[in-house]
Amino acid sequence: MKDIKKITPKGDLSWYIKWIATFFIVTGLMFRSNMFLVPFDLVLSFVGTTLWTFVGYLWHDRSLIVLNTVCSTILMFGIIRYFAVL
Repeated sequence: MKDIKKITPKGDLSWYIKWIATFFIVTGLMFRSNMFLVPFDLVLSFVGTTLWTFVGYLWHDRSLIVLNTVCSTILMFGIIRYFAVL
């Protein structure tokens, strides 16, 4: 069986940021399942996608930058809309 070679850095700044960002997104998704915790989902997912955008910048990965910039923008508008209604 052939070993899979990792190509992403391990132990540098981007490694820590990507795992913190992943934690934020997964936690936000857990809050999404409870409709009363929507603001927590929006904020945590926004932080996670913003951090992933930064990781994409560090890795010079345009697809990560584009995807997470779009997600962050949509979530930001959701946050603004949610708190404007209150």
